[in-house]
Amino acid sequence: MRYVAAYLLAALGGNESPAAGDIKKILESVGIEADDTRLEKVISELQGKNVNDVIASGYGKLASMPAGGAVAVASSAAGGAGGDAAPAAAEEKKEEKKEESEESDDDMGFGLFD
Repeated sequence: MRYVAAYLLAALGGNESPAAGDIKKILESVGIEADDTRLEKVISELQGKNVNDVIASGYGKLASMPAGGAVAVASSAAGGAGGDAAPAAAEEKKEEKKEESEESDDDMGFGLFD
């Protein structure tokens, strides 16, 4: 994913056909050592393609993927669980969030201005 991100950064920065050196330079600027085989794979797959077109076609693929929350709600409704199951689950989540927020108040031994 980092190679694709570096390629996109180079392409969106004005370099329509980034080379391996361009991508390595971007990755090394953030302390990542580039793997030549992965780098060449990304370049060969994206070479000659318009980055905006690749991104647009990716949106279509993402739209066909189900969202995690919708599946859970549909499966609980289809399972014949009564109307009491959903409110009970909501109460458990609220209690869980309260516990987490109380724990997050700890400063873990240091403060912002210490």
